Amino acid sequence: MNEAVDLQSMDEGTRQLVLGLMGQLQQQSAELRHKQALLDKLTFENAMLKRMKFAARSEALSAEQRSLLEDALDEDLQAVALEIEQMGDAGQPAAEQVTRQQPRRQPLPPELPRQELRHEPTSTECCGQPMKRIGEDVAEKLDYTPGVFTVHRFVRGKWACACCQTLRQAPVDAHIIDKGLATTGLLSHVLVAKYADHLPLHRQEAIYARAGVPIPRSTLAQWVGSCGVQLQPLASALRAEVLAHAVLHADETPVQMLKPAAQRDGKTQRAYLWAYTPGRHEQTRAVVYDFSETRAGRHPASFLEGWAGTLLVDDFAGYKQLMGEQIQEAGCWAHARRKFFELHTANKSQLAEQALALIGQIYEAERQAQGVEADERLRIRQQQSRSAVDRLHLWLTEHRGKVPSGSATAKAMDYSLRRWPALTRFLEDGRIPIDNNWVENQMRPIALGRKNWRFAGSLRAGQRAAAIMSLIQSAKLNGLDPYAYLKDVMDRLPTWPNSRIGELLPHRWNPSTD
Repeated sequence: MNEAVDLQSMDEGTRQLVLGLMGQLQQQSAELRHKQALLDKLTFENAMLKRMKFAARSEALSAEQRSLLEDALDEDLQAVALEIEQMGDAGQPAAEQVTRQQPRRQPLPPELPRQELRHEPTSTECCGQPMKRIGEDVAEKLDYTPGVFTVHRFVRGKWACACCQTLRQAPVDAHIIDKGLATTGLLSHVLVAKYADHLPLHRQEAIYARAGVPIPRSTLAQWVGSCGVQLQPLASALRAEVLAHAVLHADETPVQMLKPAAQRDGKTQRAYLWAYTPGRHEQTRAVVYDFSETRAGRHPASFLEGWAGTLLVDDFAGYKQLMGEQIQEAGCWAHARRKFFELHTANKSQLAEQALALIGQIYEAERQAQGVEADERLRIRQQQSRSAVDRLHLWLTEHRGKVPSGSATAKAMDYSLRRWPALTRFLEDGRIPIDNNWVENQMRPIALGRKNWRFAGSLRAGQRAAAIMSLIQSAKLNGLDPYAYLKDVMDRLPTWPNSRIGELLPHRWNPSTD
């Protein structure tokens, strides 16, 4: 009440100033509480990861399970420490503790070829006379280009002025990992080897050792964890880019994740990796993966929150809760065809053969609509595809009553009839693809990878893998070499303005000319 009286007694200008300051104070207080809550969460997660790492060394896991688990824990520890450090001074002690636990860096093998990169001040004159070179600082970083290790020697000369005792030296270049041993070339190779070539870190460690460059697996894991944090803004920008499209494909595939409470016996649980990509007829070539610990529908709902458009999916029930005023469902004709194909393969069913022929007419009409604009594709569909679809629907309704319910033939027919509104959605919009094969093709690298790395070590590790694989697979979709793309992007990121992060996305990327 007193505060209200005081405000009312002020003149209008003063009152507005005080109200503005109070609003700023409330906003800053809310931001501080949010930051402190996030810091507490990360600190707790950091402590849990350390306990898990200590326990993993003594539990009854196989050698390979223990290796994969320790890799994931080291990656997670480094990522958490870096996130805490990025939050400000409050995170410095935790970050410094991780740094102190790192092993002392060993000298790089002397037999490796060296490449000197000299950095000198732009001017070496002071007080009207030349400065004197009094020494230099040398930092060595391990570089990798496919098949060859080299050492980059960064030489920064020291120049002094005898008159005024001024010391001048070129500044240290910004790096993706501050004071790190690896160049972006080596970091890119480690990421591509792990997430594109499916080589776990313990296998990479053995490969590097045979090449005469022993790199501890714990060091490799810390690199991966740091790079995952630094690349996250780019992955987030790619997600925003994908969600800007009105037609999306979506699909999911299972992967194994180590149960947090089952470290003793190495038990895993089924987790899922989801893929989202613009319609195959769109010019944007991109895919975003999202990792979750279950297949519940809340996960795609969270990813697509606020998005409106047409979602092309299979018949998984988890997608059903998404459909409404903002999101409409488009069905996949490849799934409908597959039911009859499997039936024909199993018993040479004549009905299945007839259904395949009718669906083939739909695909034949669609082939004639390839490579044209959406409006022209819609016109072709209205003239040719619709009649083929109507013929199939008439055939299905005529023959469904002639086959016994519960039979394989009835189930194949019921699948198409039940999903008919979704299956015919493509007739209303030329942007909607006829099937979901495009996104299913983006799942193939995941199927190959899980045979090698077997399971994700944690939820955070799965989310990190999803982010990095999104960038790598999107680069491949645009015809880019993932190694060259990641190397160039990580060279630029430390000094790249966040407002221009979209320029570094794979479908817009232009290599630097430096």
